[in-house]
Amino acid sequence: MDIPVSVDSTFFVARMRSDGTFRSVQNLGQPLNSRRDDFAYIINTKTRTGYFTSNRDGGKGFDDIYKFTELRKLNCEQLIEGVIRDSDSNEPIADAQVTLFDAEMEKIKTVNTDAKGYYNLGTVDCESKVYVRADKVDYETTEMPFELPKNGGNTYLPLTIKKRFVKIEEGTDLAQPDVLDIPTIYFDLDKWNIRKDAAFQLEKILAVLNQYPTMRIDVRSHTDSRQTHEYNQRLSDRRAKSTIAWLVRNGIDPKRLTGRGYGETQLVNKCADGVKCTEAEHQMNRRSQFIVVEF
Repeated sequence: MDIPVSVDSTFFVARMRSDGTFRSVQNLGQPLNSRRDDFAYIINTKTRTGYFTSNRDGGKGFDDIYKFTELRKLNCEQLIEGVIRDSDSNEPIADAQVTLFDAEMEKIKTVNTDAKGYYNLGTVDCESKVYVRADKVDYETTEMPFELPKNGGNTYLPLTIKKRFVKIEEGTDLAQPDVLDIPTIYFDLDKWNIRKDAAFQLEKILAVLNQYPTMRIDVRSHTDSRQTHEYNQRLSDRRAKSTIAWLVRNGIDPKRLTGRGYGETQLVNKCADGVKCTEAEHQMNRRSQFIVVEF
């Protein structure tokens, strides 16, 4: 939604986000703005005809009403559209879910493809960085970053998604590379709040839980052996609970979720206390698991 405002007798227009904040603030310039008092701007967004009031020189009275027609869109926009296809057969995929994220990984819009695999995510400001993700039951999630051009128009962004050949059943770890490929849910040092890059990964879990409404999972958080055993236990438990809370906030019934932290009790390699290891080896132990317990 474009919101016109008058500040110190100057017209600006801004795009309102869904959370009520504004972006792309633009001075409308001349001839709408003058050196005098310009106010009461209004426009019909369908006919692109509008009116405003001004006491500028050359008028008929003290405050006069002026009519104008918008000849071009004030904000440069790109329409994002495309087709989702099977990566093996190249056939279009109907009813795939396509989600648009901004540069900060905030979700903008979600749509579903039609019978021909076509999707339309609407318009986004030119020169924006966006992420587009495609999901469908029994397919691997695909996401792509994209820099939109500086000129207005249409951006055609086709995506392919690959059929998942690993069967999801009780005991499956959704984080494994051959399932959703979520090796780690990253947290800042000594923190347990969900970062935006972690939320991007959790969206994959959220999509699967929405696709399979009877699925229940157990969230397991692990640390490496550095720090004390007691510290790692508490930290991992908080991180598991934080992950569950994020899923609940995004619509998952808490009855479908269990979880706890395991600290350093289930290391996957030799890197126990006192053992010299590389950072990559320690990283293998800092992992999250999403175990299917009912399907």
